[in-house]
Amino acid sequence: MTQGIVMAMPGPAGAGVHISCRGCLAIKPIFQQGPSPTARLVLAFVASAVLMAVDHRYDHLRVVRSTFATLLYPLQWLADSPIALAEWASETLASRRELLWENAHLASENLKLNAQQQKLLALEAENMRLRGLLGTSFKVGERVLIAELMAVDLAPYRQQVLVDKGSRSGVYVGQAVLDADAVIGQVVEVTPFTATVLMITDAAHALPVRNHRTGLRTIAVGTGKIRRLALPYLPNNTDFQVGDLLVTSGMGRHFPAGYPVARVVSVERRPGAPFSAVIAEPIARLDRIMEVLLVWSLDPSERDGPAALLEGEGGPADGQGEEGEGDG
Repeated sequence: MTQGIVMAMPGPAGAGVHISCRGCLAIKPIFQQGPSPTARLVLAFVASAVLMAVDHRYDHLRVVRSTFATLLYPLQWLADSPIALAEWASETLASRRELLWENAHLASENLKLNAQQQKLLALEAENMRLRGLLGTSFKVGERVLIAELMAVDLAPYRQQVLVDKGSRSGVYVGQAVLDADAVIGQVVEVTPFTATVLMITDAAHALPVRNHRTGLRTIAVGTGKIRRLALPYLPNNTDFQVGDLLVTSGMGRHFPAGYPVARVVSVERRPGAPFSAVIAEPIARLDRIMEVLLVWSLDPSERDGPAALLEGEGGPADGQGEEGEGDG
């Protein structure tokens, strides 16, 4: 069955001829239908498996993955932006009162912790000092009493300290005073509750000492300087060397024999002069002491321990010392 065909053709003076075609058959494309969805799925699966196997075995798609990751990074950033923006807004819009309270609370806790730490450090240092003093009390083999410093004389060339034990505790004038290492000085003034201690470095103090190596006896005189003692009465031929240990000789009966005092740090023999210039440094840390030992001397028959050992070692040397002094 045929139908008319209508066509329009241009004519003279703008007129046109119209031709129409009715009932004409529509021309269908040759490949109207593509692969079915099942075939497409199978093809995609096979291609994916092949690409995965090739990438796993030969690692040829690393550049491709890196390129795609770079291209997709803006999308990832945009996807994460809402969460990041929400977190930033939550932190920024936090209550000012809450932040101030938290800051004050943390400052208070920090202050408490610092105070506790300082207290612990002070207790630890005090414990170490008391342990040292307790060890010394066993070494000296005497009756001792621990006292704490209350004040320090700051006058030039004056080396005196005030301790918190007095006559009510049995302290007496002339009593020997030690720390954990060596001799400090002796008591020069006593009240019922306090005592004044004159240090061995005071310019007005003189202490009979003995060279522990040779047994030679002499006098250690204070110079007014906290780390300096002078030995002014040694002839040039006296056997004194740098490093020699000076201990109390027991002369004068103020200090029991054998307590460490100082070490020789300088020996200068001057030709033409009658005496050598010998300088010693106190073993006790006189500028750092916080507690001291007040010592009551026992009878020689009751004394034992290291003090007696030092005396025993020094016995033969004392004889040598007397000979040396006699030679001098």
